[in-house]
Amino acid sequence: MTEVAHKNCGCKSHSGEPVICFEGVSFRYGHSLIIEDADFDIYKGESVCVVGPNGGGKSTLLKLMLGLLEPEKGSVRLLGGSARKARAQVGYVPQHINFDPLFPVSALDVVLMGCLGRGSFGFRSRADLTRAMDALDKMGLVAKAKEPFASLSGGQRQAVLIARALAGEAEVLLLDEPTAHVDVAAEERLMKSLKALDANLTLITVSHDLAFVSRSVPKVVCVNRCVHVHPTAELTDARIRQLYGHDVRMVQHDHEHLDSHGGHHHG
Repeated sequence: MTEVAHKNCGCKSHSGEPVICFEGVSFRYGHSLIIEDADFDIYKGESVCVVGPNGGGKSTLLKLMLGLLEPEKGSVRLLGGSARKARAQVGYVPQHINFDPLFPVSALDVVLMGCLGRGSFGFRSRADLTRAMDALDKMGLVAKAKEPFASLSGGQRQAVLIARALAGEAEVLLLDEPTAHVDVAAEERLMKSLKALDANLTLITVSHDLAFVSRSVPKVVCVNRCVHVHPTAELTDARIRQLYGHDVRMVQHDHEHLDSHGGHHHG
């Protein structure tokens, strides 16, 4: 299975066990087939983008990765074991977050939530504070640590939520449309911060923004019931038209501007 996945995506071979492994996975809601025979691997340190049309199965693919859904056929392995058991080691950052803007919580408070479960509830150890501030520093937000979360911009809130996942020492970071509600400048800052993260962190991003995809990842996982993995450079106009059923503008960039890790997916 691994050899087939590498042949299809044109990526270099990897040693060791994949962080995420789909083997012949199919899933349906009722009589509707949503994912059909998905067969691919994502390895430690890869940065992958999942792309695809609305209703094509991206959300279902993520839920299968997280063990929130069980495949009808085939198997999903996460960090070498059951996806359901390993999902605590995945930092998930949703596209939308519901919160009360009047609730007095700071950016640091939100990041510290990623440390829950490491000690007594409500107790902040020095190690927790160090981890939280380090995570904020990685996202360029140390200066905003004491500011109310509600006062931050959309891009800053997104970065704080990513810092929360980092503070929890996630091995896999899963971002759902991280640039959906941010301006171009905030998108650039977010992309720069993500590229500077630990090379051992596996990063999976879901995005409709194909321009963002072309600038930030070398590999995509394309999802429209069937799942195909391609180098970003091979995501041509014809392939995009076939995937989405219509023209979608995508700006291609030279390889030197792409992250050197490889491993983005399409969803």
